[in-house]
Amino acid sequence: MQKAPFGPDAPRIGDFVLASTSPRRRELLAAAGYRFDVHAVEVDESQLEGENAREYVERVAKAKARNAVDDALTLGADTVVVHEGSVLGKPGTVAEATTMLKTLRGRDHRVLTGWALSRRGEIVASGVVVTEVTFRRLSNDEVDAYVATGEPMDRAGAYAIQGGAGHFVAQMGGSFSNVMGLPMETVAVALAELGIYPATSPPPI
Repeated sequence: MQKAPFGPDAPRIGDFVLASTSPRRRELLAAAGYRFDVHAVEVDESQLEGENAREYVERVAKAKARNAVDDALTLGADTVVVHEGSVLGKPGTVAEATTMLKTLRGRDHRVLTGWALSRRGEIVASGVVVTEVTFRRLSNDEVDAYVATGEPMDRAGAYAIQGGAGHFVAQMGGSFSNVMGLPMETVAVALAELGIYPATSPPPI
């Protein structure tokens, strides 16, 4: 992709919108030094019949990104946990969170995040990043104690790797930030190709 121009006609550093209310995505982008606005969007996140996990998360990410604010570049993302072909989203009840964690303990699973960038409703870049995660074997008491904190209730797969579930992980292959909800290594490259850089690290002239 051709580099965007610098100077008066170049896009402002960090000029994009995050189409998500996820605190984790905001934290990741802010920690990396990006300047951005947050725009809450409502899209149907139901998985379509016959749709695999990769197709699912990228489609939802694109739907979020297409909710553009004026002419701003808009970033959308969607994250799910996949275990033995089954997609695990956010648990709706304490019982669901407990079941998810007991299903994942001592086993491998994959975390998929679809991401997309849109301008004026047109997708300009998108993709899916996969991280392989293995949980150690957890006791029932560990699961119950973690669920009681309330943290699993707003997380795909019922856990936050950067929070109380960090010590559940026995092995991980791939992007850590992807498990949090946004593959920063990949998104940073896509933003740079569109002329968007962290405010703390402007590109060399």
